[in-house]
Amino acid sequence: MKCFFVTGTDTEVGKTFVSRAMLTQFKNRRLKTAAFKPVASGCENTPDGLRNDDALTLQATSSLPLDYEWVNPFAFEAPIAPHLAAAEAGISIDINQLVEAQQRLSALAPDVLLVEGAGGWRLPLGEGQFMSDFVIRQNMPVILVVGMRLGCLNHALLTAEAIRRDGLPLAGWVANQVDVDMPLLAENQAFLKAHIDAPLLGCIPRLSNPDMAARYLDLTPII
Repeated sequence: MKCFFVTGTDTEVGKTFVSRAMLTQFKNRRLKTAAFKPVASGCENTPDGLRNDDALTLQATSSLPLDYEWVNPFAFEAPIAPHLAAAEAGISIDINQLVEAQQRLSALAPDVLLVEGAGGWRLPLGEGQFMSDFVIRQNMPVILVVGMRLGCLNHALLTAEAIRRDGLPLAGWVANQVDVDMPLLAENQAFLKAHIDAPLLGCIPRLSNPDMAARYLDLTPII
């Protein structure tokens, strides 16, 4: 089984959008896929319990049938940083529980398990813990989603540097166009390609139909 952790240069850069496209392409290659969203805030209170749109997307796109609670074990209603939402709810986010939840999904024997973070690389979980600590413990290769907008060069290079310093392989990165009219988009992508020591897995333009995103990815370097 291959397992990848998807992180972003910031929040709202398209991690779920890119993860969905990756899962779609993996399925097109006839690979069994499962997805994991360990922590999510900003969830909707439904008759079935708290539900997060990103986690529901991952659940729907996985090729294996997964219970929601398996996909997203820590769900919080408040649309704030997860460690603050957890404190507000009186809950402690335990990395040991995240590890156990991931092992449960791994036991289903998918060909690919895609784990999507929340926010950026150094997301606080509370009590001095960070999401990156969980990724380090699981020794997961990382895929970085760069939201192509003003300021992304600094955010991308610093995030890639932090991942490397944490001792994890950067398996690849994806340029996802966030700003419709970002000036010199191609030049910015070329700069990052020259300075990020990892394969560029795709440049996704701003799309009105998310189903088209998978065609802009080349996942051959990581399969």
